[in-house]
Amino acid sequence: MITVTTETETEAIPFKTVETDDPDMPKGESAVVTEGVEGEKTLTYEVTATDGEETSRELVDEEITTQPVDEVIAVGTYVEPEPEPEPEPESEPEGDCDPNYAGACVPIDSDVDCAGGSGDGPSYVRGPVTVIGTDVYRLDADGDGIACEQ
Repeated sequence: MITVTTETETEAIPFKTVETDDPDMPKGESAVVTEGVEGEKTLTYEVTATDGEETSRELVDEEITTQPVDEVIAVGTYVEPEPEPEPEPESEPEGDCDPNYAGACVPIDSDVDCAGGSGDGPSYVRGPVTVIGTDVYRLDADGDGIACEQ
């Protein structure tokens, strides 16, 4: 005796895992943003049996009853910038500098004039130079605190 019946089964649909870059999260860290959820599909078969023994099984319908939800993982990409390097202190030229001036080394000598000016030396300084004490060499002709302005 041959019988034909219909059978249904459900089958899980696995979710996918998707990674997204997160520029606010430190590099090397990750976090689940959305939990993944399996979906489900229903399979319908036409089953033929002869004398109670199954002789054939044919898939006649397949329907997704629940869509899977992708798991979303945020992956950190933020790298803290390197700190700005400390500026190296300006090195003073070799020799003694007059402490009444800043911004350039004004040598200690019997007379110092601005380089490129009309003075006769014997020493010269390239400006601008800030007068921070007494203008012992009278380099600040206009009295504004800045000497050897060119």
